[in-house]
Amino acid sequence: MDCRHIQFSLQKSKVDFLQLQALLNQAAFWARERTIEDLEMAVTNSNPVVTVWDEKTMIGFCRGISDGIYRATIWDVVIDKKYQGLGLGRKLVETALSHPFMSRVERVYLMTTYQQKFYERIGFQENQSTTMVLQNSYEMSTISLGNGAIDTLPKELDTLPL
Repeated sequence: MDCRHIQFSLQKSKVDFLQLQALLNQAAFWARERTIEDLEMAVTNSNPVVTVWDEKTMIGFCRGISDGIYRATIWDVVIDKKYQGLGLGRKLVETALSHPFMSRVERVYLMTTYQQKFYERIGFQENQSTTMVLQNSYEMSTISLGNGAIDTLPKELDTLPL
């Protein structure tokens, strides 16, 4: 396949959420059934966001979250099934890693179920010593007010807008 016309974008405003939802449903078993509203929230709160385009069709996507110096995470790496095996996934991840919010970070994390070998070729290493997860219940969160008092916040107030 001729890939000379494929373009990569770092512009969040270019994300087409209907196409993103379709791409995730087609090529990412772990992201099926995500709503447009939730995808919009995830993209808004991520940087960098990288999209891959074949003219007007979104064929790839990934996003990152970073503090810019110590830790970062790459999320939702996906390439349309028809375009897999052409090096676009590697370039997608490398584009995210070269972004100023990621390029100086001490450690970049990602989670994968079946693609360990793919990420190892990019330079990631298996790290069994730090993997932990907290399943958020999305109910009331208890917070300490520092004076021994405890307050509860409804879920929508747990995270303040940036």
